[in-house]
Amino acid sequence: MELGEKGERVLGFCDFHLPLDQYSKGYKFDADEIKFPITGLRFVGLISMIDPPRAAVPDTVAKCRSARIQERVTSAVRVVISGSDLRDMSSDELDSILRHHSEIVFARTSPQQKLIIVEGCQRAGDIVAVTGDGVDDSPALKKADIGVAMGIAGSDVSKQAVDMILLDDNFDSIVTGVEEGPDIPLPLSTVTILCIDLGTDMVPAISLAYEEAESDIMKRLPRNAHTDKLVNDKLISMSYGQIGMMQPLFGFFTYFVIMAENGFWPMYLFVIRKQWDSKAINDLPDSYGQDWTYDSRKQLEYTCHTAYFISIVVVQWADLIICKTRRNSLFQQGMRNHVLTFGLFFWRQQSLSFFHTPCLDKGLRMYPPKLNWWIPAMAFSILIFFYDEIRKLILRYHPGGWLYKETYY
Repeated sequence: MELGEKGERVLGFCDFHLPLDQYSKGYKFDADEIKFPITGLRFVGLISMIDPPRAAVPDTVAKCRSARIQERVTSAVRVVISGSDLRDMSSDELDSILRHHSEIVFARTSPQQKLIIVEGCQRAGDIVAVTGDGVDDSPALKKADIGVAMGIAGSDVSKQAVDMILLDDNFDSIVTGVEEGPDIPLPLSTVTILCIDLGTDMVPAISLAYEEAESDIMKRLPRNAHTDKLVNDKLISMSYGQIGMMQPLFGFFTYFVIMAENGFWPMYLFVIRKQWDSKAINDLPDSYGQDWTYDSRKQLEYTCHTAYFISIVVVQWADLIICKTRRNSLFQQGMRNHVLTFGLFFWRQQSLSFFHTPCLDKGLRMYPPKLNWWIPAMAFSILIFFYDEIRKLILRYHPGGWLYKETYY
């Protein structure tokens, strides 16, 4: 008892002299089908083990508390609510305990009881993440909103049932993932991102290989093989720091406009991600107090996915066109690259097919776009075009200037 109160796990050992006429040498014992004495045993000793918490755990738990993440431990270390208590407990009693106690330890629980605990937390409207490494954890891992398995000590069955695998078996990695996660409903789904990266971008990108050289290319200084690299800091700054930053900002603008049209103001969205994704909440109020069910929220979210996708595609039209030249104006270069023109047409038609093709639109969770969804994107696309035209104009009239040194890649 004293060792158990210190948080140590105690194992007792005993022996029994088996008669040779019943248990000959090589007799196979089966723990599932007990065919050996379990009474009259002689106690010979005990051993205690302790699994100390890792050094990073206290700080990690403090981060969880500050982020209002509640921990529920299913363990055999210390009894707070045992499996036998849980077996005799009704759903209402369990819901009451989960509602009034922020930190609970469930001890000596069976796989079915772990599943009951997960379902109870979900009934309370929580987004439930479950960690586990054994086969008996699989039902709870699969039922949870986010199942997390151990990459080193976890079983193959548990890894197949989860959404995330911790490569370092470190609880702190989960908190790091939570910190990286977005706070607002997703503006673009994973499938939609793949549609952009692997679908709509391919043909237009290839079309640039057919672009003619700029008209004054022979009047420029030859490339310095030591300093002029294909990928340099200027190109990265232009691609990611300028045009690359504009594109998602314009997409978010369209996203927030549609959300605001339906009653969700931008600042309100930053605090409702948890409730937004909860299937148990069917009365989430918007900024005007109107209740939204889970299905209606998701329909609005998928609508925003479509609008965001449209914005990205349209502003990338301008991105493709400005990449035709490094310094000359588009009006000098012209649009004589017919492969690029076809790429723009293909880009538009392929994007429209995602919205209007039967079954494909449902699979991608996209909706036929409205005309007003295109208007902000077209305006931003024109803005990107003229932004780059002005930049190139300054490059031509002030070669060697600050803008030339910082943006001429």
